[in-house]
Amino acid sequence: MNGKVYLVGAGPGDPGLITIKGLECIKRADVIIYDYLASPALLKYSKKDAELIYVGKKGGDHTLAQNEINALIKKKAGQGLVVARLKGGDPFIFGRGGEEAQELIDEKVPFEVVPGVTSAIAAAAYAGIPLTHRKFTSTLAFVTGHEDPSKNSSGINWASLAKGIGTIVFLMGVKNLPYIAERLIDNGKPPDTPVALVRWGTTPKQVTVTGTLDTIVKRVQEAGLKAPAIIIVGDVVGLRKTMRWFEDRPLFGKKVVVTRARQQAGELVKILADLGADCLECPVIETIFPDDPAPLDSSIENISGYDWLVFTSVNGVKFFFDRLFEKGLDVRALHAIQTAAIGPVTAKRLFDFGIKTDIIPESYRAESVVKAFKTKDLKGKKILLPRAKEARPVLPVELTKMGAVVDEVTAYYTTKVCRDKDVLLQRLEEGAIDLVTFTSSSTVKNFKALLPAERIDALMRDVTIASIGPVTSETAKEAGFDVNITAESFTIQGLCEAIMQYYDCKSDKRRLS
Repeated sequence: MNGKVYLVGAGPGDPGLITIKGLECIKRADVIIYDYLASPALLKYSKKDAELIYVGKKGGDHTLAQNEINALIKKKAGQGLVVARLKGGDPFIFGRGGEEAQELIDEKVPFEVVPGVTSAIAAAAYAGIPLTHRKFTSTLAFVTGHEDPSKNSSGINWASLAKGIGTIVFLMGVKNLPYIAERLIDNGKPPDTPVALVRWGTTPKQVTVTGTLDTIVKRVQEAGLKAPAIIIVGDVVGLRKTMRWFEDRPLFGKKVVVTRARQQAGELVKILADLGADCLECPVIETIFPDDPAPLDSSIENISGYDWLVFTSVNGVKFFFDRLFEKGLDVRALHAIQTAAIGPVTAKRLFDFGIKTDIIPESYRAESVVKAFKTKDLKGKKILLPRAKEARPVLPVELTKMGAVVDEVTAYYTTKVCRDKDVLLQRLEEGAIDLVTFTSSSTVKNFKALLPAERIDALMRDVTIASIGPVTSETAKEAGFDVNITAESFTIQGLCEAIMQYYDCKSDKRRLS
């Protein structure tokens, strides 16, 4: 079989800016050869057996020289493999994609180019700077800030740039900023021309420094701004004062640890990231099917004998229906059974299977489920309660007191995981964590188990704790954590709203002080 190479633009850093075709190439690739500026978050879309090879270059530290990268790409394609060459930004805008394409042509290796969103455009947009504007300029130039060192002379026409182009964007030019500013001024660009540098554009680490051609070098030095960054020169930079949006989001730059199980963390991570947070996924639990499925299997085989089916979590719904289908049944087996769900998210998951719940309590905890059943005659009624092995006993105990016959069966259990322990401890040691989120009592207990007992107080001293509800908060307090935030609505959305309110209040207090 003949191999094929896709030269894929990974975009500027925000993984949401990958193109649909670029994502398809990542998903089908046998080998992914990726750069320093390609978002690592994109690698999670690769096939399980895909080979991932890092060839990043930063600040003179090159994992592989360009000729070695070229040889690697050709070698893998020559083995009949589909290769995704994942490059930051766009492969043909100062990405050396043209050089790699020429190598493939010489070797007669089939290839396609998948354009990407270049940082020259995206970082400016995320900084609130439109590169063109009818009232300011209709001309735009992209210029390398770091020319090929083997060239005998500069290929940049500084006079034409300074006098003939309204907006100039330099890529990879931070180190040469003094030279760039000097050449533009010497060739006729007014010293008071606005300038902006955007570092790590489109990511939660984005930093923007503004000034003018005659002040920007000093301002960048004072800010300690380093590569990678783009340089924007032109009057459009002044529009940032009113157009900035990305850095003004309520949680921008907050470094948040998400402890939820990886398969469920997506919603929480997405909401927090959309609010500007820099999320570290550090799942401390994993949901697993029970080693002994006999009790659950027996309840499913005798499902027609139950009057009520009660779900207390999305996981309970998932694992119950997974097993129902494995047993060769479908939702028709539940046609005569009434259902209760602990909250709207669980009810929605149940409705995904075509079943509308008969009871949703006012609040999302076991006590509220009990209260909701007060209007029902449960004497002699059989209730099936498929849920976590380690769940609180409140619900079955109270329903039994009301006359029901409750079969509590283990649909799943949570187990401790610590895949990212080293990264977590390093970030805590560095003081690089602002907030830790807990979405269940088990996340609290397992998170604490990851921390060295003698170092817990020091590691967590300046870290804010956010809990999804009072039960989780109580567990956290018993574990020795100071809980700063407890959601009033015990959902992921409610947790995020509580976090925003907390930081809004802190901001208000700072403004008043």
